[in-house]
Amino acid sequence: MLERYKTVRAAGVKEIVIRKSRFIGHIMPVETEEDAVAFIEDIKKKHWNATHNCSAFMIGERDEIQKQSDDGEPSGTAGKPILEVIRNQELKNVAIVVTRYFGGIMLGAGGLIRAYTDGAVAAIEAGEPITRVLHREIFVELDYTWLGKVENALRGRGIRMGETVFADKVTLTCLPLDGEAENFKAWMVDLTQGQSSITEGERLYFIEGE
Repeated sequence: MLERYKTVRAAGVKEIVIRKSRFIGHIMPVETEEDAVAFIEDIKKKHWNATHNCSAFMIGERDEIQKQSDDGEPSGTAGKPILEVIRNQELKNVAIVVTRYFGGIMLGAGGLIRAYTDGAVAAIEAGEPITRVLHREIFVELDYTWLGKVENALRGRGIRMGETVFADKVTLTCLPLDGEAENFKAWMVDLTQGQSSITEGERLYFIEGE
């Protein structure tokens, strides 16, 4: 799993007008090729009367799946520019469709490339770019006498926290960065003088800065 990657927060839509043609950029975060294809087909159904619904998507930790479609526009003037925007902005696991309603003025190949590039950029802005960062769940079970000291230390280090369970003992859900999990566990053992029980949970992604 990647330690961090850029994607978008949610589905987004934004329209721009270029020489009387409407270009509507749609974006969706996706995890699989099937998700991307379903999203593209959904946009095509919603905009069945559009002149073109051009698309591209990039999926996988190493961008293993990359596909694009000009949907009837001259070859290389629509799908490829959309894909290049995804690549240049270093986004992963996103699908973009730029819908065009022709306004009566021909744009030429260069104009089309710029228009579909701008449409893709608009879609990304609407989806709100974010960075997802990989964390590791670490469950720390300890006596209540340690709680104040440990909580203060965790706050001091700015460790992300999850649920706290209060029972015979208290169990803290700590969420250090995945790459720092081993050092975190060693620090916690030292902090509690070996009087805590530490277990690992899942790897989870969280949005950076939130």
